[in-house]
Amino acid sequence: MNDLEDHPEAWNQSIYDQLHHVAEKALKQEAPGHSLQPTLLVNDAYLRLLDQRNVTPEDRSAVMAAGANIIRRLLVDYARKRKRLKRGGEEGRGNPLHFSIADDTSQIDVLELDDALEVFATDRPRAAQVVELKFFGGLTGEEIAEQLGVSIRTVKNDWRFAKAWLYRELGAEQDEMDA
Repeated sequence: MNDLEDHPEAWNQSIYDQLHHVAEKALKQEAPGHSLQPTLLVNDAYLRLLDQRNVTPEDRSAVMAAGANIIRRLLVDYARKRKRLKRGGEEGRGNPLHFSIADDTSQIDVLELDDALEVFATDRPRAAQVVELKFFGGLTGEEIAEQLGVSIRTVKNDWRFAKAWLYRELGAEQDEMDA
């Protein structure tokens, strides 16, 4: 058994509700027409969270960080599957899809963001964690600082740098496609 299963009282409705809020927020940023529902996403994330061995239920920020990571992975897996099916499933059509940043800034292509975060994490792993915890986890700056063991100022600086870097990277793709 893991820590979460050993202490079911610690895994309470409030954590579930917070994860549900995170899932709702993440899904609002998806392009219209997706079939994911926040409750299904949270239920899947919850079950995966139960399998985590290094998550202490008393550490809310660690639980939310793990939940954010799981939700991100679930959204990315779903988006990849959806894109693969649009390309003709396993057979494919032979034409790669070009991803572009959504015109509406409230909608972000999760695959683009994930790919950009993977690249970003090679040079700035902590800043990439800040993005993941804030964007996918809904953690506050103070909670992120606590989780990462850094100052709130460091979190704010990482967040500013990450936003600028991601805007440049994702915006550059849009500019190239418009040219």
